[in-house]
Amino acid sequence: MSAVAVTPPPLATKGRVTQARVIVSEWTKLWSVRSTRWSLFVAFTFSIGIGALACFFVARHWPHMDPRERARFHPLEPNLAGVQLAQLALGVLGVLIITAEYSTGMIRASFTAVPKRLPVLWAKAVVFGGVTLALMVPAVLLAFVAGQSILSGRHIQVAFSAPHIARAVIGAALYLTVVGLFGLGLGAIVRNTAGGIALFAGIMFVIPPLMNVLPTSWNDAASPYLPLAAGEAIMSTTAGNHLSPWVGLGLLCGYAAAALAIAAVLLVRRDT
Repeated sequence: MSAVAVTPPPLATKGRVTQARVIVSEWTKLWSVRSTRWSLFVAFTFSIGIGALACFFVARHWPHMDPRERARFHPLEPNLAGVQLAQLALGVLGVLIITAEYSTGMIRASFTAVPKRLPVLWAKAVVFGGVTLALMVPAVLLAFVAGQSILSGRHIQVAFSAPHIARAVIGAALYLTVVGLFGLGLGAIVRNTAGGIALFAGIMFVIPPLMNVLPTSWNDAASPYLPLAAGEAIMSTTAGNHLSPWVGLGLLCGYAAAALAIAAVLLVRRDT
């Protein structure tokens, strides 16, 4: 009795890999990780809650402030206090978005499905940047409304239409988005969660105070060009030792772009 060869049916064609399909895949992966929801929740609530709390304490302490403190006060400064904590949550999330795949080994499946690799990195940047911006714009606007309504009890509030206010408020959301992308780039370079978070925290929060050991003239000349000071210039409403708002944000974008570019080169040159 002779054996009959059976030809398996052809596999259904799923279509070629496109950047749009990779973006959809990264969108699904982003929301499948629990840390995403928690980090975004922390960034959103801190942006509003910490800012409102800071405005509450300012309003309560206002009658006891001396004239010099009142002269230096700007209503937007306590309003954006929550940004300082939100940037940490978003920077860490940016690192985790890619290092988590390396730690679990899922990155191999991603690169098997997308052999060219770079579309995966670009898709992560597009999805994470878009989600962060879409979430943080309403967060900073709500923080502004809540904070200024609190300050209005002392008649020290500022209108959104006042000079530089709209730019500073919306700029805070842009700043947080770029900080998150900077964290993503660093995570893709290091490929390790602990190392990526340590590198991000070191660049953003450790190096700036260490600059104080330098001579004052050197510190004043170099500090405005660090990522933290450069990015925060977009939220400035008063003169000081910082870059102009859009130049500072542009420099921070340059840091983020450089990190992603280095990550892209390393991604195609080394094994997963």
